[in-house]
Amino acid sequence: MTTHRNPLTIVMADDDEDDQEMTRIALAESPLVNPIEFVGDGQQLIERLKLLEAQGQRPGLVLLDLNMPRKDGRQALAEIKEDPELRHLPVIVLTTSKAEEDVYRSYDLGASGFITKPVTFDGLVEVMTAIGEYWFELVEPPSARHAAVAR
Repeated sequence: MTTHRNPLTIVMADDDEDDQEMTRIALAESPLVNPIEFVGDGQQLIERLKLLEAQGQRPGLVLLDLNMPRKDGRQALAEIKEDPELRHLPVIVLTTSKAEEDVYRSYDLGASGFITKPVTFDGLVEVMTAIGEYWFELVEPPSARHAAVAR
């Protein structure tokens, strides 16, 4: 596989430290070289995204768990998509939920995708590889400069 090695950062919101570590390792085992940052809940995610935006930086992708303390993924997703500075960010829900209601609600709120977390490590490596191939090789995300012009 030819990998376009895009340095865009991935920001993942997940309160489970084991899931964070497994994702970090799975990402390292995939062909991706993108850096990843972790936050533990939706409130921290919003704060981090606004800080990055204020610094003129834009993550390439947000991975979002639904069930977190303080501000859950649904609330964070709604806030991201309502914010003119952040709404262009691609947000993939990556959660243990398989509930049809969660799938529909996530898309209604503006999610770019919905993936149920795999139960095996190999499955997680496959998911991270597929995410990377799609979001960092095939799709052309809006740049921070373009998003500023579009406003």
